[in-house]
Amino acid sequence: MKHISILIPEGETSLSNIEATYKMFSMVNQALQRVNKAPLFKVQLVGLNKQTALSNGIFTIKPEYTFSEVPKTDLIIIPAVHGDMDKILSANTDLLPWIVKQYKIGAEVVSLCIGAFILASTGLLKGRSCTTHWLMADDFRKRFPDVNLMPYKIITDEGGIYTSGGAYSSLNLLLYLIEKFAGRDMAINSSKIFEIDIERNSQSLFIIFHGQKDHDDDVIQKAQQFIEQNYREKITVDHLADMFAISRRHLERRFKKATSNTVVEYMQRVRIEAAKLSLESIRENVNEVMYNVGYTDTKAFRTIFKKITGLSPVEYRNKYSKDRAA
Repeated sequence: MKHISILIPEGETSLSNIEATYKMFSMVNQALQRVNKAPLFKVQLVGLNKQTALSNGIFTIKPEYTFSEVPKTDLIIIPAVHGDMDKILSANTDLLPWIVKQYKIGAEVVSLCIGAFILASTGLLKGRSCTTHWLMADDFRKRFPDVNLMPYKIITDEGGIYTSGGAYSSLNLLLYLIEKFAGRDMAINSSKIFEIDIERNSQSLFIIFHGQKDHDDDVIQKAQQFIEQNYREKITVDHLADMFAISRRHLERRFKKATSNTVVEYMQRVRIEAAKLSLESIRENVNEVMYNVGYTDTKAFRTIFKKITGLSPVEYRNKYSKDRAA
């Protein structure tokens, strides 16, 4: 039997993550028991204390064990945490050595959504790939530059460490784990019972691009503003470099450092975000939308659009158009 420890961190923790994890693994046990098979999982709640307030004190959860009472576990699941990240990480410092110790003696470790911040604080993600909620990607990169963050991924799996993307994409990781430990048939059964799309593998479709402006480089701030105000026009990196009287190489280096995108990537994302809004709300055809956001090459537009969103422009319109929804 695999022992699963669902951590209950101190602070603002996702009750939905905790409940869904507990229910989904428990459901597997119930399904097995119905056909006279032994349960696969022992699911336990593990915290720093025996009682933790969640969601601004509205709910209270009572872990069965404190981490010091669990000498050995097989799978550690870290739910999402919310609020002041400095305070959250500080409040949960005592959990980190225990997580590391368990991993070193054979446990696998899972983070759901923003729980990746606690996982990364252990040092176990150093040099490894992970994902988290796309809204927190910039903050994560600044705190943990030695982690290979992949914010467009729904799931990462590397070296016995698993991470999930934002919010309810955690359900996809839970299905992934059920398939790994209980088989494909059980995962499909779970996806039907909980009505989860088992094949979803990207957060790209849900990302709203606001531009990464949480930095102190005034020149790059101005370059971003110029791109956002003039994305319909032909803009080149050389043009921007001349405008701000710096070399192209220097501009590209500073731009990447400040925004985590190259200049070209940033222009693409600004244009595609504008295209998404047009496809959602107005009746122009795809070619008209393409020209209005600064593209003249149909193939290039479709390729970049699909790379960023995971859908073709037509598929995106069919999914999100207000007229279609009506």
